[in-house]
Amino acid sequence: MLYEWIKNMDFLWPENFILLGLLPLFIWWYVKKGSLNEATMTVSSVSAFKVSSLKTRLRHLPFIFRCLALVALVFAIARPQKRNDQQQTKGEGIDIVLCMDVSGSMGTRDILPSRMEVAKQVAEDFVMARPVDRIGLVIFSGESFTQCPLTTDRNTLVQQIRTLESRRFLKDGTVIGEGLATAVDRLSKSNARSKVIILLTDGKEDAPDTRLIDPLTALEIARARGVKIYSIGMGAAQSTIVELVNKQGDDKNPSGYFLDEQLLSKMAAETGGLYFRARDKQSLEGIYAKIDQLEKSDIEVVSYKRYIELFYPFVFAALAFLLLEVLLRFTLLRKFP
Repeated sequence: MLYEWIKNMDFLWPENFILLGLLPLFIWWYVKKGSLNEATMTVSSVSAFKVSSLKTRLRHLPFIFRCLALVALVFAIARPQKRNDQQQTKGEGIDIVLCMDVSGSMGTRDILPSRMEVAKQVAEDFVMARPVDRIGLVIFSGESFTQCPLTTDRNTLVQQIRTLESRRFLKDGTVIGEGLATAVDRLSKSNARSKVIILLTDGKEDAPDTRLIDPLTALEIARARGVKIYSIGMGAAQSTIVELVNKQGDDKNPSGYFLDEQLLSKMAAETGGLYFRARDKQSLEGIYAKIDQLEKSDIEVVSYKRYIELFYPFVFAALAFLLLEVLLRFTLLRKFP
């Protein structure tokens, strides 16, 4: 335990440890002095002098205490300290809501391992890269749901992102309008200087009869609330869900039936955002990186270095060793003339 305590110390003046070199000289002087002070005489037998007592066994103890006091004093003047480095991140953040499509088509494997898994991985990296922003999560398929409200708790939000699965809790379908409206509602009470929604979908509006808000109405609400939309259309160039061919049989881009790029572009353009197309993981990472650059937060990182002085225990130890030496010299090991 003592070793661990000393190992975690920093010494402000470590050059003072050179004074420990005096210890061997100190020992040499003690041994030499002891041999000079001893009287000699010639006897036929030393058996009478082999009687041992407590006083003779402890006669070197005062010197040992003095050596320990010297070591403790050297440690004290080396200025031992314990340093705690702390960082505090301050800044004016941006409120961001990730609005993610979790419909069944997000399980498609045209982007390996699947559209959903790639979207989760890239969103997680984006969240961890923004330390001062409040970020929330809204999901939608045939209905919309707030998975996580605006928060600065990165670990909780990342855990919510990791648990997303397509077609798990919500009705089947794609209600982009209701997903967007729910995300806007999450930002309705925000006082942030910038309010942003990152809308990711791989389909077009495919709403059940229970739909409450259409995409254009949701767009008008977003514009009225000053919310900026960055929309992302996800999917490879050709759809792997189903091949649709029109009556003339000349359709060469079946995926167009499953991604309403015109709507997504309109949402972005009318709110001051941008529309992106993600055809693989690398392009999606690039999109989030570009959004990260476009929506920069004002961040100030303040570093603190706190030092705790630890020389006091060594000073007290040195005084204790010297006191023990004095007590022994004037009590148990006292010499009489």
